[in-house]
Amino acid sequence: MWEKVENNYVKCKICHNQCLISPGSVSRCTSRMNVNGKMELETYGLISSLASDPIEKKPLYHFHPGTRVFSVGGWGCNFTCLHCQNWEISQSSKREEIINLRKGLGVGGYCVSPEELVDLAIQNNCQGLSWTYNEPAIWLEYTIESAMLAKQRGLYTAYVTNGYITPEGLDQIAPWLDAFRVDLKSFDDEFYSRICGVKNWWGIYETTKHASELGLHIEAVTNIIPGKNDSDDNLKKITGWIAENLGEDTPWHVTRFFPYNKLQDLPPTPVETILKAVKIGKEEGLNFVYTGNMGETALTECPRCSTLAVKRDDHIEVNLNPDGTCTLCGRDLNIVY
Repeated sequence: MWEKVENNYVKCKICHNQCLISPGSVSRCTSRMNVNGKMELETYGLISSLASDPIEKKPLYHFHPGTRVFSVGGWGCNFTCLHCQNWEISQSSKREEIINLRKGLGVGGYCVSPEELVDLAIQNNCQGLSWTYNEPAIWLEYTIESAMLAKQRGLYTAYVTNGYITPEGLDQIAPWLDAFRVDLKSFDDEFYSRICGVKNWWGIYETTKHASELGLHIEAVTNIIPGKNDSDDNLKKITGWIAENLGEDTPWHVTRFFPYNKLQDLPPTPVETILKAVKIGKEEGLNFVYTGNMGETALTECPRCSTLAVKRDDHIEVNLNPDGTCTLCGRDLNIVY
């Protein structure tokens, strides 16, 4: 996913940043290095975080409900979000830290092969494997090799992503990827450039549509930040796009912002704003809109007959046919079960 250009530079084609990397330099995400005119993945197998989680924590509500997923995170990111909750691993990875991790001198990091990673998932009684905490696409080769092994051993696979991977990059892993949980942060240039530090934001929507065309299970999340992406117009554009391009049964999760990192001067998102977003999502035709980090029980009801299909509380109660359809009327609920 790169090409050599003039003066021994290399151009990375994995994400929409399309980094042009000079000899001896690294990409913006800090994971790629130009070594003698070849692009190499410097963070292959370097793990920052490992955990066994409920799949609902990702959040994925319509994907193997009630199961556990083995979550793995790496180092670096192709975004520089001002409100990132994982900035210690996504934005603090300097070149020296990566070198020390590779040499085994770093603290708080691990080098885990794809084989070891899949073994750990199974040993921890997980039914799936998820790349999360930082952007998974920046260590594409590692996730591909891990996903191939995971599928061979009966695990499901999921990307928790900002969606900035190119359609061509997604094609590389899609044969072994089941779910694409994507952040649709906003629908305008200003938010992505000022808050996330990236351009070409429309590529996120192009890639997400491509993921749908490839048959991946998709759920979208919008973290609503006061005064930044909470306007009615912005929320209508996001939800209208989801309904038209991904389908009205695509789950949309709206979550509250809390002051963090470089946006500590802002207040938490009012609950009223979240409820407004839910109303807008439903008005735009979405059948499954969920509120996050509000401490509420999350219910999935059949849009046709209102039968309770999934209840998410301290434990998960599932009332589905084996094919994920409604037990009363048989409606397809877009649930992988």
